[in-house]
Amino acid sequence: MLNITDVRITKVEGDEKLRGFAAIVIDEAFLVGDIRVLEGEDGYFVAMPSKRKRDGTFKDIAYPLSNEVREAIEERVLLAYEGATGNRAISRMEKGEIAVVRGDLLSVEEFGFTPKTNP
Repeated sequence: MLNITDVRITKVEGDEKLRGFAAIVIDEAFLVGDIRVLEGEDGYFVAMPSKRKRDGTFKDIAYPLSNEVREAIEERVLLAYEGATGNRAISRMEKGEIAVVRGDLLSVEEFGFTPKTNP
């Protein structure tokens, strides 16, 4: 399972939905930044880093490959956001309404990686 060793939050003021940015450190060795903390109609949620394509749409550039990892990242980021801001952000998770991994994203194989198999 994913070992998130640090979460850093930068609060954003004055935006309609964006509440902050997060960076997570994995195994004290790998940093993933530009994770967005957003507030929607159903509460707070986490959006993975993305870039704008030439046609104006966005494509995630880093994302979890399983729901378990997505839930772990969202929980750690939202708990860190709560700690940094004092705003209650975790209610969606308490209801079990975590987002499903998006089907339109590339799988590990399509992205060019071969999954590790245990001997």
